[in-house]
Amino acid sequence: MILIGQYDSPFVRRVGITLRLYGIAFDHRPLSAFSDTAALAALNPLLRVPALVLPDGFVLTDSHMILDYLDGMAAAPLLPRHQPARRRALQIVALACGVAEKAVSLFYEQRMHDVVSPQFDQRCREQITATLATLDADFAARRTPFWLGSAISHADIATACAWRFIGEAHPDLLHAGRYPALADLCARLESLPVFGEIAQGFRPP
Repeated sequence: MILIGQYDSPFVRRVGITLRLYGIAFDHRPLSAFSDTAALAALNPLLRVPALVLPDGFVLTDSHMILDYLDGMAAAPLLPRHQPARRRALQIVALACGVAEKAVSLFYEQRMHDVVSPQFDQRCREQITATLATLDADFAARRTPFWLGSAISHADIATACAWRFIGEAHPDLLHAGRYPALADLCARLESLPVFGEIAQGFRPP
């Protein structure tokens, strides 16, 4: 398998960490959606990462689709198979990935436009801070080492990847004191070897 994309993307990173945790061998090609457009377009016309090239040449795109495929290969997937635990975990994943998407959108607004829309900027900021507050309160109420109990899951991986990206792309939005439960969770996750291996400092285009 070949994982396409740079690890400063929270979506590429969550796939890379999952591949390592599942013990699935893969090559990594850190193509950029901005500087490697021709190569990336051949894999995904949307010019989005991640993409995962399977041994038979089939290309999976979108981190949710990729992880669904990898979960199907795993003896012990990082997401519950049965309800209601499954939908509860997926809700956390959706919020974590959604807040990462908002952080990416805010960065593009600030970086790519000569004139930043104050309304869009403010809306993204409110969405990000409200979602982080919701996640922080939810995790604090669980009183468990990880989102689903004593074992790491996709909910934890998605949260940590989003947290790091926001901290690097928008450090003014990430105040650990405002979100102590999330800050503690993400610090513990980042201390794990796999999170140290599958990591890259943010490289603005």
